[in-house]
Amino acid sequence: MGFFKVAVSLVVIGFLSATLSLAHPGFNFGWGGHGGNGGGGSFGLFPEFYQFSCPQVNDIVMSVLERAIAREPRMAASLLRLHFHDCFVQGCDASVLLDDSATVVSEKNSLPNKNSLRGFEVIDEIKAKLEEACPQTVSCADIAALAARGSTVLSGGPNWELPLGRRDSKTASLSASNNNIPPPNSTIQNLMTLFQRQGLNEVDLVALSGSHTIGVARCVSFKQRLYNQNGNNQPDETLERTYYYGLKSVCPRSGGDSNISPLDFASPARFDNTYFKLILWGKGLLNSDEVLLTGSVGTTMELVKRYAEDEGLFFNQFAKSMIKMGNISPLTGFSGEVRKNCRRVN
Repeated sequence: MGFFKVAVSLVVIGFLSATLSLAHPGFNFGWGGHGGNGGGGSFGLFPEFYQFSCPQVNDIVMSVLERAIAREPRMAASLLRLHFHDCFVQGCDASVLLDDSATVVSEKNSLPNKNSLRGFEVIDEIKAKLEEACPQTVSCADIAALAARGSTVLSGGPNWELPLGRRDSKTASLSASNNNIPPPNSTIQNLMTLFQRQGLNEVDLVALSGSHTIGVARCVSFKQRLYNQNGNNQPDETLERTYYYGLKSVCPRSGGDSNISPLDFASPARFDNTYFKLILWGKGLLNSDEVLLTGSVGTTMELVKRYAEDEGLFFNQFAKSMIKMGNISPLTGFSGEVRKNCRRVN
């Protein structure tokens, strides 16, 4: 009798673990091996994570993105930036999506994010549709990563096989958001330090900066370059003259902080390598763009030139660096949760 009970129990356990593996393939112990700090080492991210539990995940994400970006092409850049600002804080855990609550001090109010981070409503819409199709299955952190990839593709940029299986954090960090996200007036040394802190190197820095081939920046982000670059009331001498005068008309010395200018004025809605060509011509908008060339770091200078010459090379590295960034300290396995609403913990 005892043997029979044990046998039945083993069959039940086997059935349950097989079912769990099918529903959430990430729970199949031994999959992958590069889970981040937040999860057990045996829980890696991998592209087929939702193959059984929500096979239509990417179709749903893309259908919402297509409408949102058709309505407002700038939204593609906003969603790409949202993923970046998420990953650089506590790893790619959707902490940036959390609103203020009794237990959470939102990252949305940090200096890099306040009045400038966008795309939250698009994430909400994707989440609502995924909750209808596959309740409590797809994490907000994975939605942010999928939206960043989809936005790149819909803007004419590269596609890549995206590892999935991130889970959502129950906390946010306002201080890390203030301290870890590179400011627009960064020096090259500052940029390299902040990227190295996340395990990203100089190649990743230049390739990921190439996301500035789409989108806009607010006047407050580049005003210093126009009027007081080195604390001497003089403009940044690396700015090309005609470009400088054009920017002054958009961004006056006082006021106008929220006026916007495209990061790549030649093709602001198209994901291409024009951004790097503009830097070579002294027409990079932000200080953090231009210092990739003028910061006297051989590797970054060389990469700017190579990406300006070879769009395929840039696309290839951008995809690799996006995968690497998306793998920063994900919560996996049984860490974190899958939020029902991306703005608050369950």
